[in-house]
Amino acid sequence: MHNLFKALNDGTRREILELLKENDLTAGEIADQFNISKPSISHHLDLLRQAGLVVSVKEGQFIYYSLNTTVMDDMLKWIISLQTPKNQK
Repeated sequence: MHNLFKALNDGTRREILELLKENDLTAGEIADQFNISKPSISHHLDLLRQAGLVVSVKEGQFIYYSLNTTVMDDMLKWIISLQTPKNQK
């Protein structure tokens, strides 16, 4: 869970997640949306992948990134469970 919160703690990574909400993109397509270097984008994508927030699939010479909502669903269930009093479960 530490990797998840670390990944979400950065505005650029949150913006990447917003982009991937629309459709799958290559690293180059993602980098085109930002004013930072491609190696920096690769680093952000790697952290998002380590946290399980994105998955990558290689197709030919391109790597496509897509959103993995399963991790977010699990986190939200956990947070909601903290809000529910134990005697009401």
